[in-house]
Amino acid sequence: MCLAVPGKIISINGNEPVARLGQVSFGGICREVSLAFVPEANIGDYVIVHVGFALSKIDEQEALDVFEHLRKFEMLDELQEDQHEIR
Repeated sequence: MCLAVPGKIISINGNEPVARLGQVSFGGICREVSLAFVPEANIGDYVIVHVGFALSKIDEQEALDVFEHLRKFEMLDELQEDQHEIR
């Protein structure tokens, strides 16, 4: 099942709107994500990410609530497994 997951932007590379990439932390699991759809996003912002693209900004409390639900359903483990497959 595919779902969008919240993450916190910890760094940004590139100045061109279409080519902006960010390192995004998903509860400690970091991934590189395209920020092309959220040009207003900055370091420290939370974004909803689906298939490697940040789709929109969300507030911190909403992101933390989603992480809590993912932990309850043990779905954060899937993010960890996906990261190992990429290497």
